[in-house]
Amino acid sequence: MARPHTAALLEDAWHRQLAGVMRRRGWGTRVLAFTGYGSTSSVRILGRVLMTRRPYAPAAADAGATWLELRNADVERRGWRAFFTTPAIGEPVTVHVGDREVRARADRSGLLDLTVTGHGLEPGWHEVRLESPRAAETTASVFVVAPETTMGLVSDIDDTIITTTMPRPFIAAYNTFFRHEGSRRPVRGMATMYRSLLEEHPGAPVVYVSTGAWNAVPQLTRFMRRGGFPPGPLLMTDWGPTNTGWFRSGQDHKRACLHRLARDLPQVRWVLVGDDGQHDPSIYGAFAEQRPDRVRAICIRVLTATEQMLSHFTPVATDDFEQHVGVDLPVVRAPDGFAMAPVLRRAMAAGQERTADA
Repeated sequence: MARPHTAALLEDAWHRQLAGVMRRRGWGTRVLAFTGYGSTSSVRILGRVLMTRRPYAPAAADAGATWLELRNADVERRGWRAFFTTPAIGEPVTVHVGDREVRARADRSGLLDLTVTGHGLEPGWHEVRLESPRAAETTASVFVVAPETTMGLVSDIDDTIITTTMPRPFIAAYNTFFRHEGSRRPVRGMATMYRSLLEEHPGAPVVYVSTGAWNAVPQLTRFMRRGGFPPGPLLMTDWGPTNTGWFRSGQDHKRACLHRLARDLPQVRWVLVGDDGQHDPSIYGAFAEQRPDRVRAICIRVLTATEQMLSHFTPVATDDFEQHVGVDLPVVRAPDGFAMAPVLRRAMAAGQERTADA
């Protein structure tokens, strides 16, 4: 195994020293439980273990809270608070999933990413228990996809369901770190489109994939609940040094997520939803060429001229998107969910007719 990058070693040393000081002052840990997914044969459990001065306080309003609890909670908070956290590196966690009890440890970012097989869970939503010696017990939601389910939805987050004007650094930093959560705006019609797709395809999984940091999951979960977006796992990444360099590749993260979903749920064909402000067209197009049997349609939200200017400093031509896709499948481009939904519905129906004729 290659030696970790110097930046990662320095970051790990700093986090261990800081965590040691916190423990000497009586701090414990808190397990943040994220939404997981899986099949009747295996499930993926996601969470994060962080240092906290109130280890046995009830887990606050994030993954497991009801809408009313979220409404009554202090949701008008600035994003920077979520980024000043200390991971509990190597902290032990015991996960209870159906018939299984599995022990694991948090990684260098405090992240828990565990695959559990032979769990015995039926299709649908379930709660799994997470225990850690210095933390209050918590539960995580897990969606088990039925073997007969053949359609799923993968959605980008930034500028696809929420207006963030990524990746222009100063505006992105302002939106992430300084704006109040309640002031962030959802993209018109996207939640309505997602809900209508689930009504037409009951039991379809919804997975949100983003280059944003794991620190933002609680904020994004609250935002999506307020906006009426269907629940589903958020597959984020970890900003900062990695074992190979100073920064990780957001594009590689998205590619890896798509290919893992294809492996974890091999019977599902995905509707891939993104925007033309970053690299979604090329990433989705390449994945469709590599795994045409795993893609049902591609939907690209077309940013306005103003949004393109904020993201790229100059307008970006979007008429040549189809050049990114070298296979015959529905490709939909529209400015918002209200315009996208009817076009997607017709395109998917036409695709089914072609498949039936073949």
